[in-house]
Amino acid sequence: MATAITATGATRRDAVRPLRRLGRIALILTALAFLGLFIALPLVLVFLQAFASGWQAYIAALTEPDAVAAIKLTLITAAIAVPLNTAFGLVASWAITKFEFRGKSFLITLIDLPFSVSPVISGLVFVLMFGLQGWLGPWLKANDLQIIFAVPGIVLATMFVTFPFVARELIPIMQEQGNLEEEAAFTLNASGWQTFWRVTLPNVKWALLYGVLLCNARAMGEFGAVSVVSGHVRGLTNTMPLHVEILYNEYNFVAAFAVASLLAMLAIVTLILKALLEWKLAYDRVPAQDHS
Repeated sequence: MATAITATGATRRDAVRPLRRLGRIALILTALAFLGLFIALPLVLVFLQAFASGWQAYIAALTEPDAVAAIKLTLITAAIAVPLNTAFGLVASWAITKFEFRGKSFLITLIDLPFSVSPVISGLVFVLMFGLQGWLGPWLKANDLQIIFAVPGIVLATMFVTFPFVARELIPIMQEQGNLEEEAAFTLNASGWQTFWRVTLPNVKWALLYGVLLCNARAMGEFGAVSVVSGHVRGLTNTMPLHVEILYNEYNFVAAFAVASLLAMLAIVTLILKALLEWKLAYDRVPAQDHS
């Protein structure tokens, strides 16, 4: 009897295995079809449209003065916003994970705020603060300072939407690592600065690079908040995404897709670096004896 029951169970398992295999294959094919239709295909179409009129038209679209100004402004904005957000992310994550203080939960909430607020709303907030009719508008005008519809407003808006990325990558890593190594450094009379540079920072370097990568990608591709505060002054306050919108609205499709292809290439490079950093983070979490 026992042998018959065992044989029946084995038969059922043998019958179920092909169904499970088919289900797994169907899920994989569905995921690949979704990725191909909504991600890969639009990306391919961007490059096809960008080169529709040949290399000369593509290069001309990228070297046109307004396009060059948009590229420069995008790079300048990222060059300012990313280092500042990196410094903030390091300080905030170190304080949150290594110390107990009043307002800790409030600080974490503030870090997550840009994730829950529309970029357009955040841009509007800066207009209400620094615009001519805003709270600080009359004082700024009296002192001949301009933030809205100028580079400072673009930088502020970009910083707001991107500042959670570094902190949100570092906080879980630092919480997982704990405080034992820092406490050991303090017992050896290491200063707080020495402990940070020689203990804390080396342990989170790959997570830090991962956060900086995501922060930079979002800074260079931000549209909503920057669109509100820029004023769309062609050649002066248009970043690459805004320049793409203007060209597309003017039916200059080749130039629009040419500039968009630069952002697409940035996205591809970001994905490759992201995959490498994720692999490195997973590798570092595996015990050393398992690497062999």
